[in-house]
Amino acid sequence: MSVSLVVIRLELAEHSPVPAGFGFSAAAGEMSDEEIKKTTLASAVACLEGKSPGEKVAIIHQHLGRREMTDVIIETMKSNPDELKTTVEERKSSEASLTAQRSKDHSKECINAAPDSPSKQLPDQISFFSGNPSVEIVHGIMHLYKTNKMTSLKEDVRRSAMLCILTVPAAMTSHDLMKFVAPFNEVIEQMKIIRDSTPNQYMVLIKFSAQADADSFYMACNGRQFNSIEDDVCQLVYVERAEVLKSEDGASLPVMDLTELPKCTVCLERMDESVNGILTTLCNHSFHSQCLQRWDDTTCPVCRYCQTPEPVEENKCFECGVQEYSYLLTSQLESQRIYWENKIVRIEKDTAEEINNMKTKFKETIEKCDNLEHKLNDLLKEKQSVERKCTQLNTKVAKLTNELKEEQEMNKCLRANQVLLQNKLKEEERILKETCDQKDLQITEIQEQLRDVMFYLETQQKINHLPAETRQEIQEGQINIAMASASSPASSGGSGKLPSRKGRSKRGK
Repeated sequence: MSVSLVVIRLELAEHSPVPAGFGFSAAAGEMSDEEIKKTTLASAVACLEGKSPGEKVAIIHQHLGRREMTDVIIETMKSNPDELKTTVEERKSSEASLTAQRSKDHSKECINAAPDSPSKQLPDQISFFSGNPSVEIVHGIMHLYKTNKMTSLKEDVRRSAMLCILTVPAAMTSHDLMKFVAPFNEVIEQMKIIRDSTPNQYMVLIKFSAQADADSFYMACNGRQFNSIEDDVCQLVYVERAEVLKSEDGASLPVMDLTELPKCTVCLERMDESVNGILTTLCNHSFHSQCLQRWDDTTCPVCRYCQTPEPVEENKCFECGVQEYSYLLTSQLESQRIYWENKIVRIEKDTAEEINNMKTKFKETIEKCDNLEHKLNDLLKEKQSVERKCTQLNTKVAKLTNELKEEQEMNKCLRANQVLLQNKLKEEERILKETCDQKDLQITEIQEQLRDVMFYLETQQKINHLPAETRQEIQEGQINIAMASASSPASSGGSGKLPSRKGRSKRGK
C-alpha cells in the first residue's frame, strides 16, 4: 500500500505575526531550514524575478484568485510544560518587537511636532499580554499540497513523524479529541488544532516522538469513526513539511512537484483521489463520489447544469431557431470533449511523471550497478594482491622451515661434539693432574738434593775459611759414627765428635 505525503503551507499577511513552533520538516537532518525555504520558493523566485513591484502584486493576485485571507486560530497542546513557557516567551518577544516598531514609527512622527504638554508625549498603545498562551490568531490562508510521488507504507521506508487529521467535526471539542488520541498520549510531542474559515470542521496536526509511533497511530485510527453516533471518520495523511511564508514572498504561487488539493463544494473537504473517489461532471466540476450520491437532482450542485437532458419537441430558440435538444446535445458533447481532453492531459501528465520516475529509478539502478562493479573490481584487485602476499609468505615459511631443520641438525651435531669434547677434557684434566703430581715429587727430590748440595757447599766454604792446621786436622781425622736412636740425632752428633777426638789422641800417643 502506498500513500502521498502532504505539504501544509500557511500563507500570512504582511502585518500578521508568525505562529511559534509551526515549522516542521521530515528531512530536517538532511537539509537546513534555509535550504528548505530556498527549495520551496525556487519556482516563486523564478516567476517573480525581474518583475516590478506592481507586476509582482498582479501575479500574486492572479494566482490568489478569489481566495481571501481570514483569521486562522492555532491552538497548541504540548506534553512538556517547559515548552509551553517557551511558546509564551516567543509570543511575548514577537509582540514586543511589533510594539517597538510601532513606537519607533510613532516617535518619528512626533519628532517634528513640538510637545505641548506631558500628556501628549504618552504612547498611543501600550503592549500587554492576556488570554490563553497556547492559542494564537494569525491572518492568512491555509494551503494543502500533495506530493506527486507515492510513498510505501513498509517499515523500512522513511516517511514522517507528523500526521494530519484533515477534517474533524466542529461539534467535536478539544476534550473529545484528547479522548480520541488518549492511547497515544505518551508518544505525542505536540498537537496543533487549526481552525480557519471552513465551517463545521477543523484540521489537527499531531507530531510524534518517532516515525514508528506515527505508523502505529496511522494503522490504528485511519478510517476509524470519531464516535458511534456520527458517520464522520478520521482521515489521516503523512505531513512531509509544514511551513509559514509571507504573501509577498510568493506563497500563493505554484510549487514544483506539488499539487494543491481543491475543496469539494458539497462537504468543503479536500479532494484527494488517494483517499476518496472523485467524480467530474460534464460541466467540469469535481466532487467526492459519496457527496454526489447524496445529491438527488440530476443537475450539477454548483452550476445546476443538467447532466441527462431530455429532448422536447418544437422547443426552438427565438433568435437562431436551433432546437433545444441539438443545443443541449452540442453542449453536452462539448462538455464531454473538454472532460476527456482534461482527463487525457492528466493521464499524459501522470504517465510522463511515472516515466520520469521510472527513468530516475533506472538511472539510480544503473549507478548502483556501476558502483557495485567498481567495488567488485577493487575487491578482485585486493584479492590478487592478497594472494601474491600469501604466496610470498608461503615461500618465506618454506625457506624458514628448511633453515630451521638445518639449524636443528647442526645443533644435534654440536651437542654430540660437546659430549666428546667434555670427555676429552676430563681425560686431559686427569692426565694433567697425574703430571702435576709427578712434577711435585720431582721438585721435592730436586729440592732435597739442592739442600744437600747447598749444605755441602756451605760446609766447604766454612772449611776453606778455617786455618790451615785445622783443615789439615780435619782432613787427617776420622769420624766414627756410633749407633744411636733416631729420636736424638743432635746428642749423637755431639757425642760422636768427642770420641773422634779421643781416638785421634790415642793415635797420637
